[in-house]
Amino acid sequence: MTDKTFILTIVTPQRRVFQQPVNMVIIRTTEGDIGVLPGHTPLVASLETGPMTIKHKGQDRRAAVNGGFVEVTPDQVSVLAETAELAEEIDVERARRARERAEEKLAQKKEGTDFARAQAALQRALVRLDVAGEK
Repeated sequence: MTDKTFILTIVTPQRRVFQQPVNMVIIRTTEGDIGVLPGHTPLVASLETGPMTIKHKGQDRRAAVNGGFVEVTPDQVSVLAETAELAEEIDVERARRARERAEEKLAQKKEGTDFARAQAALQRALVRLDVAGEK
Protein backbone atom coordinates (compact mmCIF):
# COMPACT_ATOMS: atom_id res chain seq x y z
CA MET A 1 0.00 0.00 0.00
CA THR A 2 1.23 3.45 -0.83
CA ASP A 3 2.00 6.13 1.74
CA LYS A 4 0.24 8.69 -0.44
CA THR A 5 -3.10 9.89 0.84
CA PHE A 6 -6.02 12.10 -0.05
CA ILE A 7 -8.75 13.61 2.10
CA LEU A 8 -12.01 11.68 2.17
CA THR A 9 -15.08 13.59 3.32
CA ILE A 10 -18.48 11.92 3.72
CA VAL A 11 -21.40 14.23 4.44
CA THR A 12 -25.17 13.84 4.65
CA PRO A 13 -27.83 16.52 5.09
CA GLN A 14 -27.69 15.80 8.84
CA ARG A 15 -23.95 15.66 9.57
CA ARG A 16 -20.35 15.11 8.56
CA VAL A 17 -19.85 11.36 8.89
CA PHE A 18 -16.12 11.15 8.13
CA GLN A 19 -13.21 13.43 7.21
CA GLN A 20 -9.69 12.01 7.30
CA PRO A 21 -6.73 11.23 5.08
CA VAL A 22 -7.01 7.79 3.45
CA ASN A 23 -5.03 5.68 0.95
CA MET A 24 -7.94 4.32 -1.10
CA VAL A 25 -11.73 4.28 -1.34
CA ILE A 26 -13.97 1.75 -3.08
CA ILE A 27 -17.51 3.01 -3.66
CA ARG A 28 -20.56 1.88 -5.64
CA THR A 29 -21.69 4.25 -8.39
CA THR A 30 -24.61 3.84 -10.77
CA GLU A 31 -22.03 2.62 -13.30
CA GLY A 32 -20.48 0.05 -10.95
CA ASP A 33 -17.87 -0.04 -8.19
CA ILE A 34 -14.88 2.29 -8.53
CA GLY A 35 -11.61 2.39 -6.66
CA VAL A 36 -10.00 5.74 -6.04
CA LEU A 37 -6.32 6.25 -5.26
CA PRO A 38 -4.40 9.50 -4.72
CA GLY A 39 -3.96 11.39 -7.99
CA HIS A 40 -7.16 9.94 -9.52
CA THR A 41 -8.57 11.65 -12.59
CA PRO A 42 -11.30 14.14 -11.60
CA LEU A 43 -14.86 12.86 -11.94
CA VAL A 44 -18.37 13.25 -10.60
CA ALA A 45 -20.67 10.22 -10.37
CA SER A 46 -24.07 9.28 -8.96
CA LEU A 47 -24.03 6.77 -6.13
CA GLU A 48 -26.08 3.62 -5.66
CA THR A 49 -27.08 2.29 -2.28
CA GLY A 50 -24.13 0.13 -1.35
CA PRO A 51 -21.11 -0.52 0.79
CA MET A 52 -18.04 1.70 0.81
CA THR A 53 -14.58 0.50 1.78
CA ILE A 54 -12.09 2.99 3.22
CA LYS A 55 -8.45 1.89 3.26
CA HIS A 56 -5.76 3.58 5.33
CA LYS A 57 -2.43 2.25 6.59
CA GLY A 58 -3.41 -1.38 5.97
CA GLN A 59 -6.71 -1.05 7.84
CA ASP A 60 -10.14 -1.32 6.23
CA ARG A 61 -13.24 0.49 7.46
CA ARG A 62 -16.66 0.09 5.92
CA ALA A 63 -19.64 2.37 5.56
CA ALA A 64 -23.18 1.98 4.25
CA VAL A 65 -23.98 4.72 1.74
CA ASN A 66 -27.44 5.48 0.39
CA GLY A 67 -27.56 7.46 -2.84
CA GLY A 68 -26.03 10.81 -3.57
CA PHE A 69 -22.92 11.82 -5.48
CA VAL A 70 -19.17 11.44 -5.31
CA GLU A 71 -16.75 14.12 -6.50
CA VAL A 72 -13.15 13.03 -7.08
CA THR A 73 -10.17 15.35 -7.50
CA PRO A 74 -6.50 14.29 -7.41
CA ASP A 75 -6.18 15.12 -3.69
CA GLN A 76 -9.74 14.86 -2.35
CA VAL A 77 -12.88 12.74 -2.52
CA SER A 78 -16.20 14.20 -1.37
CA VAL A 79 -19.18 11.91 -0.86
CA LEU A 80 -22.50 13.74 -0.62
CA ALA A 81 -24.96 11.04 0.44
CA GLU A 82 -28.62 10.93 1.38
CA THR A 83 -27.56 8.79 4.36
CA ALA A 84 -24.26 7.23 5.39
CA GLU A 85 -23.17 5.25 8.44
CA LEU A 86 -19.83 3.82 9.43
CA ALA A 87 -20.03 0.13 10.33
CA GLU A 88 -19.61 0.79 14.04
CA GLU A 89 -22.56 3.24 14.01
CA ILE A 90 -25.10 0.84 12.53
CA ASP A 91 -27.93 -0.27 14.81
CA VAL A 92 -28.13 -3.94 13.75
CA GLU A 93 -31.49 -4.61 15.42
CA ARG A 94 -33.05 -1.59 13.71
CA ALA A 95 -31.67 -2.75 10.35
CA ARG A 96 -33.07 -6.25 10.92
CA ARG A 97 -36.52 -4.83 11.71
CA ALA A 98 -36.37 -2.65 8.58
CA ARG A 99 -35.45 -5.71 6.50
CA GLU A 100 -38.36 -7.69 7.98
CA ARG A 101 -40.87 -4.88 7.33
CA ALA A 102 -39.71 -4.50 3.72
CA GLU A 103 -39.81 -8.26 3.11
CA GLU A 104 -43.34 -8.43 4.52
CA LYS A 105 -44.55 -5.61 2.26
CA LEU A 106 -42.99 -7.24 -0.78
CA ALA A 107 -44.46 -10.66 0.09
CA GLN A 108 -48.00 -9.35 0.66
CA LYS A 109 -48.42 -8.11 -2.91
CA LYS A 110 -51.30 -5.89 -1.83
CA GLU A 111 -52.76 -3.43 -4.27
CA GLY A 112 -51.58 0.07 -3.45
CA THR A 113 -48.26 -1.11 -2.01
CA ASP A 114 -45.36 1.00 -3.24
CA PHE A 115 -43.13 -1.89 -4.33
CA ALA A 116 -40.28 0.36 -5.50
CA ARG A 117 -40.15 2.01 -2.08
CA ALA A 118 -40.27 -1.36 -0.30
CA GLN A 119 -37.51 -2.71 -2.55
CA ALA A 120 -35.35 0.37 -1.83
CA ALA A 121 -35.93 -0.05 1.92
CA LEU A 122 -34.94 -3.71 1.66
CA GLN A 123 -31.76 -2.82 -0.24
CA ARG A 124 -30.78 -0.20 2.37
CA ALA A 125 -31.37 -2.67 5.22
CA LEU A 126 -29.37 -5.42 3.50
CA VAL A 127 -26.43 -3.09 2.86
CA ARG A 128 -26.47 -1.88 6.46
CA LEU A 129 -26.48 -5.47 7.75
CA ASP A 130 -23.70 -6.46 5.36
CA VAL A 131 -21.51 -3.51 6.37
CA ALA A 132 -22.13 -4.27 10.06
CA GLY A 133 -21.00 -7.87 9.48
CA GLU A 134 -24.48 -9.34 9.93
CA LYS A 135 -26.73 -11.26 7.56
